[in-house]
Amino acid sequence: MPAETMGQKWEVIEALKNSPKGKITFDSRWAERGEHIMAGCKEAVTLSSHSSIILERLSSLSLDKSCFLGSSSGHSSPGLSEESPAFGLCAGNNTPLTALPLKKVVSDEAKDEDPDPDADEREISSPTPPPAISLLSPKAMETAGGIIKAKEECREKAKVALRQRQEMQEKQLAAVASAESEQLKRFEELMELKQRQECQVIRDMMDRETKESIGRQEKLKEEQRQRVKILNLRVRELEQQRQREAELEKQRQVEGRERLRNLNTIQEEILQLNQLLEPSIQTTSSLPPASLSSFSTRGNQLCSQVSEVVRKTAEGEFPSMEDMTAAERALHEMRTLIRLMQEEAAKVQEKKKKDQEEEEARRKQAELQALQEAQKKAAQSAKEKAQRKGLQNSAEDSTLKWLKELQDSAAQCTQSFEQLNSPKDAQTKKLKLELQKAATIPVSQIASKSGSQLREIFDKIDKLLSGRAVVSGGKSVSTSQHPQGLDFVCYKLAEKFVKQGEEEVASHHEAAFPIAVVASGVWELHPRVGELILAHLHKKCPYAVPHYPPMKDGTPVEEYQRILGYRVDDAGVEGQDSFLKRMSGMIRLYAAIIQLRWPYGSKQGPPPHGLNHGWRWLAQMLNMEPLADITATLLFDFLEVCGNALMKQYQGQFWKLLLLLKEEYFPRIEAVTSSGQMGSVIRLKLFLETSLQSRQISPPKGQLTSSFWRS
Repeated sequence: MPAETMGQKWEVIEALKNSPKGKITFDSRWAERGEHIMAGCKEAVTLSSHSSIILERLSSLSLDKSCFLGSSSGHSSPGLSEESPAFGLCAGNNTPLTALPLKKVVSDEAKDEDPDPDADEREISSPTPPPAISLLSPKAMETAGGIIKAKEECREKAKVALRQRQEMQEKQLAAVASAESEQLKRFEELMELKQRQECQVIRDMMDRETKESIGRQEKLKEEQRQRVKILNLRVRELEQQRQREAELEKQRQVEGRERLRNLNTIQEEILQLNQLLEPSIQTTSSLPPASLSSFSTRGNQLCSQVSEVVRKTAEGEFPSMEDMTAAERALHEMRTLIRLMQEEAAKVQEKKKKDQEEEEARRKQAELQALQEAQKKAAQSAKEKAQRKGLQNSAEDSTLKWLKELQDSAAQCTQSFEQLNSPKDAQTKKLKLELQKAATIPVSQIASKSGSQLREIFDKIDKLLSGRAVVSGGKSVSTSQHPQGLDFVCYKLAEKFVKQGEEEVASHHEAAFPIAVVASGVWELHPRVGELILAHLHKKCPYAVPHYPPMKDGTPVEEYQRILGYRVDDAGVEGQDSFLKRMSGMIRLYAAIIQLRWPYGSKQGPPPHGLNHGWRWLAQMLNMEPLADITATLLFDFLEVCGNALMKQYQGQFWKLLLLLKEEYFPRIEAVTSSGQMGSVIRLKLFLETSLQSRQISPPKGQLTSSFWRS
């Protein structure tokens, strides 16, 4: 509500309070006493000196328009009644007075009765002319003037009081507003303080957590540094340990290589000493056959012992001190054996010399007896020579001559395509690769799947060797494209056949028959390929001759091992198991070739390399001193593949040979075989016993039947 309106209301209230009506006392028992409530207001009034005040307030309006009683307007003022003092005054005197505008008086009385704060404003702003009253008496005029004056005073007092109250309220309101503002400021300051405190608490908490986090990080870093130190110490210890182990390993390697060199030297010396134990003219005339045989057998056993130690080193291991002790013991025993043989030979020579002297002294006395004794000795010597002839350590001269011819033929073939083998231009090099693929890929594809596939492979090889064009790798190639093409293809084809025996047949024994039948067919149509097959086979497996190459003076041990068929590379000599596996594969392929013939061939007569060569190989093997581990393995593989065919071809003679092998030759194999090499010996023994007992040898597994060629 506006302040002015409030001030007006307070003024009205204050004026009513100070008016006579405001001083009227109220008695609740006035009705019981029969008094009138307006008894004090019915007294007659007269004009007083205060009437001038009323007159001063009269307006200049026409008096005839403001007549209170008997006016032409026909209505009376709502502010005056018949019982009002003015009305009584007029009525008592009954004298008409000039009508006066008493709007202000009536309004003030009305304000006293009904304090309307908006009345003054409406009166001031209203353009309606004030009502007219009639002044009847001076008393009434005085009373009215007093009332008006009192009201004016009251109004002024009320205005002053109201203004003071307004000022006081404004001051209070300003004070309250100021207090509220201050309180709001204090509240805001308090909230800001709380916010700062909370922020400070949060910052303190964050600082504390940061410090704790930094502390934890420092602790973790310290722990990490400690762990790193420990790890570094461990790494340093491990590195030192590794260095120590590396030094020990290096020292062990150096010692192992030194022992290996000593072992090779021992083996070389033993082999050389063993050659002194071989039968010769001097030893034959000096020693009896029994002593010579015992010395030779013991020498072979000592060589086998050293070979067993060398075989361990060939598998990538260095010889141990025990191995070196055993090798040195064997060398010492070999030297002792040589010394004993020489001593015994000297004794025999001395005894023989004495016998000759005695014979010379008795010659004149008993010439006939001396002649008989000479004849008897000659017969005994001839018998000993015949026995020694079956236990030779090398192949016969005819066999060696045949072997040399094959190797010379292979060397000449190699020289004949030297230009193609070492091409200088890209076109020749490309042709060489295509010819090599055309020769080797068909051999790699040989398998026992079907006869038709095998025939296709054979026809492809035959076309290539005949100079006709074949398709290889999507390209057409022919040996006629280069003058040396045929020699190159023959050489590579023979090399691939032998390599298949060395690798494929060694791993899968049944693969020998399809490879052998194709090789036999090619051999029959192109004999030069067969000769090259034999040359490659004898070079990689000298036991297929059979031939035990002796160690010549000045030949290195590694080179001699290559001659024996071992693979020697930077890693050393291959293991004995791998060596025997390869030799077994090639002997099985050879045994399959000599008994098979290409079923679609047009030539008549015996095969180019038939069973007679198998019989010759078996007989020559039995005429040579056995080798530990090798002889038993190769005899078993050969008889398992070719035994059934030899039995059918030679019948009784074959069984005699097999019986000789079991009763006379097999004990020699056992004599030169150590306990760790008895696997192949046991297999051969079981095979011989089973075959001789049943007088039957089963066909080999994987043999091609007639149904295979129809597939």
